Amino acid sequence: MRGISVGARTPHSKQLFTGGGRTRKIKAVYQSLTQSHHKPTTVFSQNNHALPPGFELEGYRIERQLSVGGFSIVYLGHDTEGQAVAIKEYLPNSHVLRGEGQIAPTIPVGFQTEFNHGLKLFFEEGRALTGLDHRNVVRVLNFFRANGTVYLVMRYEVGQTLRDFLRKHRGHQDESFLRGMFSGVLDGLGEVHGSGLLHLDIKPANIWLRADNSPVLLDFGAARYAMDIGPPEPRAMYTPGYAAPEQYHGKFTLGPWTDIYAVGACMYAALAGSAPQAADERLQDDQLLPARQRWGKNYSPRLLATIDDCLRLEPMRRPQHARALQASLNTGKAGDQPPGSWLSRLGLRGW
Repeated sequence: MRGISVGARTPHSKQLFTGGGRTRKIKAVYQSLTQSHHKPTTVFSQNNHALPPGFELEGYRIERQLSVGGFSIVYLGHDTEGQAVAIKEYLPNSHVLRGEGQIAPTIPVGFQTEFNHGLKLFFEEGRALTGLDHRNVVRVLNFFRANGTVYLVMRYEVGQTLRDFLRKHRGHQDESFLRGMFSGVLDGLGEVHGSGLLHLDIKPANIWLRADNSPVLLDFGAARYAMDIGPPEPRAMYTPGYAAPEQYHGKFTLGPWTDIYAVGACMYAALAGSAPQAADERLQDDQLLPARQRWGKNYSPRLLATIDDCLRLEPMRRPQHARALQASLNTGKAGDQPPGSWLSRLGLRGW
């Protein structure tokens, strides 16, 4: 088993971590440039040097680098009580330079605005996640500014991503495992939605499996507050195959049903071994074979019907919230409520 870094590519190391009415505009929490289809201008790309082992950082001690990605470095660290933590440092290769022996990054002329924008969004990701404490959601313990950048401190976990698990176990998946695991994902997602957030980038790479196969929902880099409801931001990031149709354009409103589409796509991918046809392509020429037709002889009709319901192109024809979908997986009975129940919890009664 290994750990995984949130929002960073994994090296060869075996130990990583996780620690129909009016519309109103959504406030963006973190419109990441990391995986956005809007690509920033870059003039260089290199691997910045990590902080050295033993470095003291706001009461945490850096042990070693765990993983690195285009926009962050993740470290294994310990707090003052010796508890292992994962520390994620905002350090975009395309915007900053940090050479050997340096602590604070150097920002080349012309990149300060882009760096500051990303810094603010990274900080807002931490602010959003510190309010969530659920065993199926990545736990952010602390976030702070230091060394001219921002750090997120997360609970350390051992395991692997669902993506890696599926790559190792291609072929038939046990239905009881799928029901139990995705029930956990939906339990965490229900907590996220109840807190007024939409994840908007659920995919196998963002679902972490502990050693006991219990899941953890990772990487809220695309998350948006849902104090108001509205169309996607122009620079919103999405992952083809898992993103819902409404994430490609403003024809439909974003809501919990948007994340439900992604969960259905993950379940479909678990059976198929690859992501389903991208939603924008389906809108033009839908070639996606329904789960009931493709695996009718291998899995229960209820499970396959649930997957197909999640992958409906029309948002209001999908399950409208995570708890309803979880109930369907746990009991085999369909359950649904109109989106007004979710909106009312956010104080938007009458919508």
